[in-house]
Amino acid sequence: MGDEHGQLLAGMLDAVEDAAPVDAVEAVIGGLAAALNARAVSFLIADFSGRALVRLAHVPLHSAGEGRRAGDEVATVLPFDGGSAEQALRTQAVQTFAQPDGWTVLAPVTNRGEVMGLLEMTLPEEPAPPVLRAIGRTAHALSYVVIANRRHTDLFEWGQRTTSFSLSAEIQRRLLPAALTCEASAFTLSGWLEPAATIGGDTFDYSLARDVLHFSVTDAMGHGVASALTATLGVGSLRNSRRRGDGLVQQAETANTALIDNAVAPGAYLTALLGRLDLRTGVCSLLNAGHVSPLLVRDGDTRALRLVDPVPPLGMFRQTSYQAAEITLRPGDRLVLLTDGMLEREAAALDVPARLREMTALHPREAVRSLADAVREVAGPTLADDATLLILDWHKRHNAERTASAGADQTQASAALPH
Repeated sequence: MGDEHGQLLAGMLDAVEDAAPVDAVEAVIGGLAAALNARAVSFLIADFSGRALVRLAHVPLHSAGEGRRAGDEVATVLPFDGGSAEQALRTQAVQTFAQPDGWTVLAPVTNRGEVMGLLEMTLPEEPAPPVLRAIGRTAHALSYVVIANRRHTDLFEWGQRTTSFSLSAEIQRRLLPAALTCEASAFTLSGWLEPAATIGGDTFDYSLARDVLHFSVTDAMGHGVASALTATLGVGSLRNSRRRGDGLVQQAETANTALIDNAVAPGAYLTALLGRLDLRTGVCSLLNAGHVSPLLVRDGDTRALRLVDPVPPLGMFRQTSYQAAEITLRPGDRLVLLTDGMLEREAAALDVPARLREMTALHPREAVRSLADAVREVAGPTLADDATLLILDWHKRHNAERTASAGADQTQASAALPH
């Protein structure tokens, strides 16, 4: 299957370049269907809610069929139910099972731990292990096709939106990193934002340099468009100074001045927790500007990290003195950054430290969504404030060879859900 798989990938890349961006995925799965004599192949994209997959199809308006429509485009939502599709994404392992019309194969479409969707196909006979490995690698290659082509079209974004976005939600969404999850040899991280009905101005961000990981969680004052614009100003300033090479204190000082000088509303401010992790040593610098203290999960215990005296949020007072403090992470440590929407109002009924202790075996990707679900259970489904968190697992092995397979590190994947 080696030479055949190489030819398949080469043909797939040629087909992708020949196709329009909206047809790129169909070009891939069409070639795969022909190579494997598949009876059906489709790509299911991950919904923004994190709780469903969406089947995209191009169906003429005069044709029958259920699902949300935009012209000839149809999106059908398939909620997670603990079945094979959810298990495949959770465990990052290909699933196969017999059906009356053949064998169904479900392969995760993943890139560095970021779940993009699922490749689903029906084969006439049970696939041998070499075929399954080829399908897994093709699904991984498909993730790059989606990444490359979604820059040119709204089709994928439209498909992932099972609920419409307000203007403030649209602005807020653009402030988040392009991938909510990232796996590397030294760490694994994942962030999640569960928005309030009126958008509370929360964001999270990260950027990976050669030997340093930068990350942050912020919370803008207020709700709605004004809050989203305050968040835009703050995050834009932090990214700009970070990209200039400024340290945490300089980033905070610059953002503080930018918010004061360009406030979109009188007294607008932004709480922020900024981090910088040295991937060679595990030394983590943290700067807290009026934000919720981060949590450290170590050896089964969860504790708040109050490393420096609290200072006002960014944009509140011009003459504010910021300072960063350091903690050295140990292999197996989990660092959790969150906003007050995870802890206050109705969400106060949730014992976050206890929940974190219960989910130490979960990949950060599943852990953030599990915590978001827990908040919705006690405070939702319509939240009064954004609930946001970023989970960072430290492994230490910087520059070591990863044990990745088809876009995911199998040693870090979550266990299957119990039947």
